[in-house]
Amino acid sequence: MGSDEGTARTDPASAVWGPTAPTHRRYERRSAVGTGEAAWERASRSVLRWGVKTRSGFSVPDDVEVQPGRRLEVRFRIGPVVVREPVEVVAVVRTDDRVGFAYRTLPGHPVDGEESFIVSRDGDTVWLTLRSLTRPSTTRAWALVFPVLRAAQVVVRWRYRRALR
Repeated sequence: MGSDEGTARTDPASAVWGPTAPTHRRYERRSAVGTGEAAWERASRSVLRWGVKTRSGFSVPDDVEVQPGRRLEVRFRIGPVVVREPVEVVAVVRTDDRVGFAYRTLPGHPVDGEESFIVSRDGDTVWLTLRSLTRPSTTRAWALVFPVLRAAQVVVRWRYRRALR
């Protein structure tokens, strides 16, 4: 298996994320999720089925493995309010030591940008790397609340980092 790398700016196929344009806020963080072959199998299978998102409180329309070019609507419920996040998968990587994907946001998403979830292994340790590029949404109502959304990102990223443990 190899990489179905498209035009992903968060470059999930690469261990080192190169420079990006200063138009978006850049975020990258790597967290250990376990050790050994069983942890690798569990985490790599889960990440390709949106496990980081669903185990962090989001819902996706089905349990289909990510595919480049697939558009879908991820949802997050806050009490009675459902936040809809239209996205498109732009890259998928599947190698012996690296599995993951990147999606870009579509119009109507609360932010404008891209996010990657990457599972890799270094020796016996299995890692989850999160990468994102964000800026205010192109939707005016969402753009107005971008400072609140940035604060929410801190909580969501904390959940992401623990999702595959």
